[in-house]
Amino acid sequence: MSERTKYPSIVKWWLMIGVFMIFMQVVIGGITRLTGSGLSITKWEIVTGTFPPTNEASWQHEFNLYKETPQYQKINEGMSMKDFKFIYFWEYFHRLWARTMGFVFAIPFFIFLAKGWIDKKLRNQLLIVVLLAALVASLGWIMVASGLVNRPWVNAYKLTLHLSAAFVCYGYLLWTTFGAFGFEKNIIRNTQLKKWNVNLLILVSLQIVLGGIMSGMKAGLTYPTWPLIDGGFMPSILFDGANWNWENFNNYDSHPFMAALIQTLHRSVAYILTFVGIWYFVKALKANYSSLYNRSLYFWIVTLSIQVVLGILTLINCIGVIPVGLGVFHQAGALFVLSAILFLNFQSRREI
Repeated sequence: MSERTKYPSIVKWWLMIGVFMIFMQVVIGGITRLTGSGLSITKWEIVTGTFPPTNEASWQHEFNLYKETPQYQKINEGMSMKDFKFIYFWEYFHRLWARTMGFVFAIPFFIFLAKGWIDKKLRNQLLIVVLLAALVASLGWIMVASGLVNRPWVNAYKLTLHLSAAFVCYGYLLWTTFGAFGFEKNIIRNTQLKKWNVNLLILVSLQIVLGGIMSGMKAGLTYPTWPLIDGGFMPSILFDGANWNWENFNNYDSHPFMAALIQTLHRSVAYILTFVGIWYFVKALKANYSSLYNRSLYFWIVTLSIQVVLGILTLINCIGVIPVGLGVFHQAGALFVLSAILFLNFQSRREI
């Protein structure tokens, strides 16, 4: 039996459940961020933090800790207990889902390993997933800690590192899952397709990073218009050389320069990605290499198109506040786009 297809069905389904759980963790994280819930729990307690407050005294204790944060003092002063419980729920759910993933992953892993259903190659790949998950968790706490001193929000750059690591973890487990299912009969060896698959993956990855920075800086609130930005295709603030200084890059929330720069870059890469993505879709579809590859191409162009529409809708609805629903769907859309381009890359990989 082929190296890529020898795994029992239960192992393959377990991997798919893992992919789904990471997908949902990223989505829940988006809700947590957009509802301003990420700083509601001020401590990182891996074991005792599993249990939420159970009585009024414990709730008041958690609320008092939150009242000491810059976010409460500068933005949410006077918040009711009911509102605090709402934001606490999303951060708690985000952390609980992460803990649940640990159990769902670890227990079957040791059972499957003992039964000999996981070979050395898959075992090593899954250990990398564990290391990536640990990195995501560590960066998550570093991100949260950045919003507990002085500033009322988490640092946008640290948020981007946390989000990007989560996408890498998701992408790597998804790639591992592709390998476990086995698609060797559909491998595409065309050099040009390989090249443009990689180029599109690079563009998608860059766009995800820029989207993370844009989200962390709440840059959509600065210019919620499309297709023009500040009345043109580039905001005038970028043409003033005096604005290109370290202070504006570092303290991005004290000057509109970085919001303008990041939004311009995010839009520009979106235009390039859309143009190249459509061109590639047409060119690759004409090649007609396999039915699976063609279906993958349709999945790619559909997810890309939906993501473009969601991006525009999210932006033009950023009037005073970022729309939670559209923002979450847009982040989830990025996961689908990444999945589509990864699957195309997987099918055009080299034989291992």
